[in-house]
Amino acid sequence: MKRQSMGILGASTVALLAAALGSGPAQAHSSESKGAEKSVTLSAELTELNNSGASGTASAVVRNQKIEHIEVHASGLTPDAPHAQHIHYGNQALNECPTLALDSNGDGRLNTVEGIPAYGPVVVSLNTAGDTTPASFLDVSRFPVSDDGSYHYSRDNIHITKVAGTGYPGPNGTGTAKEIADSIRDGEGVVVIHGVDYNGNGSYDFGAGESELDPTLPAEATDPAACGVLQ
Repeated sequence: MKRQSMGILGASTVALLAAALGSGPAQAHSSESKGAEKSVTLSAELTELNNSGASGTASAVVRNQKIEHIEVHASGLTPDAPHAQHIHYGNQALNECPTLALDSNGDGRLNTVEGIPAYGPVVVSLNTAGDTTPASFLDVSRFPVSDDGSYHYSRDNIHITKVAGTGYPGPNGTGTAKEIADSIRDGEGVVVIHGVDYNGNGSYDFGAGESELDPTLPAEATDPAACGVLQ
């Protein structure tokens, strides 16, 4: 893979993201029973991370183990660039947006893995076509491209799947589709948009170094830019 490549990452990278869970207990944000089979409408206000200037909104209709409809409307992003976006959740995460207090290496910015104790690993890839599992979490060819810094995304009928590394008891910390869907319906799913042009030159480059997820990618392409909890 060439240094400039931004395609699908390998299984080892997916495992890195899934395994780097935080240690705090999950916190429910709804009085409804997690076991209820119901349709709920959730929304999130997306606020900037890493001083990106990004903001937006997200809304989702979730029934059983399926996202019947989801929309993300974002602005203030790196113009004319792809932006990976996901729903994160972890049974041992706080299921909230991170702060700079999680900057464990002291470089003054949050990378994706540093934010996992707050928002958990990827459980749904919010791309435009094809597979929506965590296996596609950085296949940026299938994520929205901002038009002058904004995009309006929508997709229907996304099936929630079982995901390893989500912090549940048992082999590989795997959460079932039902467990993950119930927690998203209970207000514990976190929408995160990635991609920050730190030096303002209009493109992702290696000015901030390599991504911790894949050294062939710049950190600018994978660092989180905006975040909000679906409640």
